[in-house]
Amino acid sequence: MVTDNYAFTSLGELNRDSIAHILLNFCITEAIDSIIPLHHFEIEPIAKSAVLFGEYGIDVLLPPLECLNDYLNSEKISSGNFSVFVKGDCIYNSSLQSEAEFPGAFNGVFTLNDANNYKLFTI
Repeated sequence: MVTDNYAFTSLGELNRDSIAHILLNFCITEAIDSIIPLHHFEIEPIAKSAVLFGEYGIDVLLPPLECLNDYLNSEKISSGNFSVFVKGDCIYNSSLQSEAEFPGAFNGVFTLNDANNYKLFTI
């Protein structure tokens, strides 16, 4: 599926061992300038490869690798509220509550858990 601003395509059979490489090649080939990992199996490999993505001008919308575990979530989140942060700025917020401020490198799609802590949104 392709629109003026978005495209969805198959990357072939899932290969978890090389997912970061596959996604980097796809981003380069399709001139994609940012990537939002949404599957659990994508998050760590892409976070570890964020510098490489950056060398090709591709922003990885995840928190820095050194604090990534603080935002991973093992529990089911019932909230339908989402916030999208790019370089510390909240560019989208589906809730009416005010957003916290984060350091400049803070990136990703987040939801709040039951304790009101930001956790990465994954599918």
